[in-house]
Amino acid sequence: MADDVPGRDEAIRLAREDRERTNALVASIDPSAFETTGLGGGTWSPKDLVGHLETWEENALAALEAWDRGERAPIGADLQALGTDEFNRRAVERKASMSADDTRTSAASTHARMLERFAALSDDRWASAPVAGDDGTVGARLGSTLGGELGLFRHDPDHWPDLEAFAAEHPA
Repeated sequence: MADDVPGRDEAIRLAREDRERTNALVASIDPSAFETTGLGGGTWSPKDLVGHLETWEENALAALEAWDRGERAPIGADLQALGTDEFNRRAVERKASMSADDTRTSAASTHARMLERFAALSDDRWASAPVAGDDGTVGARLGSTLGGELGLFRHDPDHWPDLEAFAAEHPA
């Protein structure tokens, strides 16, 4: 993952554009297959993936709330205790009972709230330490939470090959 921390506006642009592509890929899937497992050859459905992406945006929002209170972000302790795979498994399981429509609506709302929250941060806050004594920056920490193989704030693209393959098997 690239280490360059984009500015706040660039991070918003990346998150918005990547989600637009993700949404287009999801829309290219037969709606009746939205809850069908097999995404990436695994046990997730497109619905699970949408919930998974939302979970990481919820983590970013929770981090900002914690930092506003002068506390460390809860995701750090969660990942240390569970590891990424177990954390993701539990999050998908927690959202499994949501309907497809509720999953889509909730994920879209969370994404919008996250982008609005990022936009409300000043450049100084973006470049400052999340909490006293922390040597990272808000932008870097958020970018890492929402990051992927292509870099900070680039989580969605990690899932595009699986979504493309699934859409080819289940076209709209």
